Amino acid sequence: MVKSFPETMPRLAVINVVGLSRSLLPHAPFLREFAEKNGLQTFRPAFPAVTCTAQSSMVTGTPPEKHGAVANGWYDRESAEVRFWKQSNHLVQGEKVWDRLRREVPGFTCAKLFWWYNMYSTADYSMTPRPLYPADGRKVFDIHTHPMELREQVKSELGPFPFPSFWGPNAGLPCSEWIAASAKWTEGRFSPTLSLVYLPHLDYPLQKVGPDHPSIPSEVAAIDGVVADLVRYYESRSVKVMIVSEYGISAVSKPIHLNRLFREKGWITIKDELGLETLDCGSSKVFAVADHQVAHVYVNDPRLLPEVRSLLERTDGIDEVRTLENGRAGDLVAISKPDAWFTYYFWNDDAKAPDYARCVDIHRKPGYDPVELFLDPAIPFPKLKIAKFLLKKKLGFRGLMDVIPLDASLVKGSHGRDHVPDDEKPVVIGSPLNVTCAEDIEAAIREKFLGA
Repeated sequence: MVKSFPETMPRLAVINVVGLSRSLLPHAPFLREFAEKNGLQTFRPAFPAVTCTAQSSMVTGTPPEKHGAVANGWYDRESAEVRFWKQSNHLVQGEKVWDRLRREVPGFTCAKLFWWYNMYSTADYSMTPRPLYPADGRKVFDIHTHPMELREQVKSELGPFPFPSFWGPNAGLPCSEWIAASAKWTEGRFSPTLSLVYLPHLDYPLQKVGPDHPSIPSEVAAIDGVVADLVRYYESRSVKVMIVSEYGISAVSKPIHLNRLFREKGWITIKDELGLETLDCGSSKVFAVADHQVAHVYVNDPRLLPEVRSLLERTDGIDEVRTLENGRAGDLVAISKPDAWFTYYFWNDDAKAPDYARCVDIHRKPGYDPVELFLDPAIPFPKLKIAKFLLKKKLGFRGLMDVIPLDASLVKGSHGRDHVPDDEKPVVIGSPLNVTCAEDIEAAIREKFLGA
């Protein structure tokens, strides 16, 4: 049953087109026209300019020093573990825009569709990727929803979420198409006052081949079509639309391996696990948690702090070293030059790389790994290898889908810096306010309701 509201109540959909920047608009006819009608602004990216930090700033109106999402993952000092891509909304500190509007707008409801930190939030409706992990070691692709019964309802109508297209070598348009369809499905049943919709497609080709690759115009045109269909649907139901992005993508050609550098200094501890090497963060004196063009450097031995800073400032490819006043952040935060980015790699011999290094394994790796977007070119028939793995999985056998290369030079696009050219800054289309930074998006959302 469709939930009804008073006709005078404004409604808004905020569509997050990841990776969209002014430089890409010439390839997006609908978005270009939408910007001409509704006004385009660029703004300074959040710092770091990564998904979890940017989105948390947008929904709280506060910087990472306050909301605590200092990266896509960080070192938990109490458990002595690096934790990436966690999903509990409780990790984001401070009041969220939907909670504030619920107090200020009678009958207000919010749908949070695939924005991050989506589990256990106070949004009325939510959907997010969430595999199932049976005790036999399998990983079964699925989603998590609130209310829980929406999970089976939406899948019965739209089919299963195309998880392989959300991340990994098959990352591409299908997941964004499914998310857009789920947004329409949610609007048709509940008519939320505020809908937050995440369309990640551009993130994949821009990181994989870089923003200057000849294939990018067609990739932009593809997501432009998805956005056009979704916007027209919302507008047919008298829903206002605001388009945002989290960051633009810079062309890169230089990976920086900080943990290998720290290994040379004798600062990291390597553990042998069945003949392969793993990083023991808790007993390391210094180690880096890499996240695109930013690396959080944790210094467990405070006496080394001056020497670590000096080393970072001398390292080729590093542009700047900062501190971020939040306990989750590294003691030092390294920022790459525009054409460089940070890997998490800590091994010197690929034969001793940990087993997860050659897998799509976003939770086990002590840092972000964009090389997961590639199939190892050294594998003669990678699709055959994947098919064999899937067959073994179907038959109940365990195994590794170890098809990811260990060549960081394959990556051609990255993000994370907050000082970028105007054409690479994130954009907001349709904001009623002057937006200068990611935190201003929260005020722009509220203004759509309170200023109407």
